[in-house]
Amino acid sequence: MKLPNIKILDEKHKILHQKSKDVSFPVSEEYRKLAYDTLTYLKMSQDEVIADKYDLRAGMGMAFVQMGVPIRMFVIANEKDEKNTFDEYIIINPKIISQSEEMVYIGEGEGCLSVNREVEGIVPRHARITLEYYDFEGNKKTMRTREDLAVAFQHEIDHLDGILFVDKIDKKNPYKDQDKM
Repeated sequence: MKLPNIKILDEKHKILHQKSKDVSFPVSEEYRKLAYDTLTYLKMSQDEVIADKYDLRAGMGMAFVQMGVPIRMFVIANEKDEKNTFDEYIIINPKIISQSEEMVYIGEGEGCLSVNREVEGIVPRHARITLEYYDFEGNKKTMRTREDLAVAFQHEIDHLDGILFVDKIDKKNPYKDQDKM
């Protein structure tokens, strides 16, 4: 498998702090190819041997804006098991339509392929969300996610709104309310 040529913008880039525009249908071949290339890149980044070979940081999801394309689209490659099989998600124009009251955070801390530094603190996220989104053909879909996958979806949706996970960490008290989650 050949590593796709994916250029990931650093957190300092202004475009990452702007709201992305809705995708119009039909989705272009260029965007379809970028979605599949990005899924391949993410899967390769989660393989330790390949990640070492190409000096990749492991990533589970990526919003198109992180690659300089400010549209409301992201992909997630969620490893299902130890056999390198993945659930793949291509999400277009998502909207969270419901969310749990229960809040969670990633114990080892959230990360981001656009944030190339260690970040201390927790990011409060809803434990479960239901979202509406569209597929490549413009068909409306509904999906309910929970736990790690719900966190990943919220992280990527934040990117579409110009928000990075570091923006959600309380600057004065990075572990604020940790005991409530």
